[in-house]
Amino acid sequence: MAKLGFLGLGIMGYPMARNLARAGHTVAVWSNTAPKAKQLASEEKGVTACTTPAKVAEKADCIFLCVGDGKMSEKVILGPKGLAETAKKGTAIVDTSTVAPSESVEMTNTLKKKGIEFLGAPCTGSRPGAESGNLTFMIGGPKKVFEANRASFEPMGKRLYYCGGPGFGLHAKLTQNLILSNLLMAFNEGLVLSTKAGIEPSLMLDILDNSAAKSGLIAFKAPYVFRRDFSTNFSVKWMHKDIGLMLQSAQELGVPLPLTSLTRQMFQAAIATGHGEEDICSTIKVLEGLTGVEVKQY
Repeated sequence: MAKLGFLGLGIMGYPMARNLARAGHTVAVWSNTAPKAKQLASEEKGVTACTTPAKVAEKADCIFLCVGDGKMSEKVILGPKGLAETAKKGTAIVDTSTVAPSESVEMTNTLKKKGIEFLGAPCTGSRPGAESGNLTFMIGGPKKVFEANRASFEPMGKRLYYCGGPGFGLHAKLTQNLILSNLLMAFNEGLVLSTKAGIEPSLMLDILDNSAAKSGLIAFKAPYVFRRDFSTNFSVKWMHKDIGLMLQSAQELGVPLPLTSLTRQMFQAAIATGHGEEDICSTIKVLEGLTGVEVKQY
């Protein structure tokens, strides 16, 4: 069994680290919210709570992290008492966070000078995928480093896509989230329109599910909207952040993203109206508020 580390025990990170421990690995954990690390250590055999990322690096040969954004990632890796202070040469650091592809490339180059390996491996599947161990990972970085640590990914997710060199996994993840966020806006507009016209939402969903407009995202999210359950699987504020990364990457590559630009404004509107911490399906409330309808079960 491997000697692993895990940083970041939020909605995604906590069950990811727990699955590593349940697979029999020893796991040194750290969280910005210290009680979470202590709780996981009390619940699972083989888990050790650490007071700093540097302490995690002392105990692990491969370290995963799942944090909110690029600044957080840089801080826990390169900041004071960060992983790079104590990581042994040859240690693999695997960032499963969604950050800018250019940031991942820069981190790869910085750690290489210290003899530390790095993979950018963002994941998708939200909280249900993290809890069930069925996440999908998109990996960018040296292929030999990925292959050497492949087995450590498997308790967290079985779909492992090696996408290419540094930053490639993040380009794939941002593309996936681009399509997902724009589909969500189409669902919001369509269901608000049909509900305003008087069509019962569950009937409209059945029609969509049996047409060329069928979507796994819509089939999954619609029941949450219909029962007005906006508990967080993937928050509005973090998707808003990801859309910003898409637009940044597009600017660097010279690619126009007109629909995605408007989608980001709708996410901004959801945040401005108090829904930033809720699930992304709560973005429908923006249009509901403008039109005076509520998409719900009758």
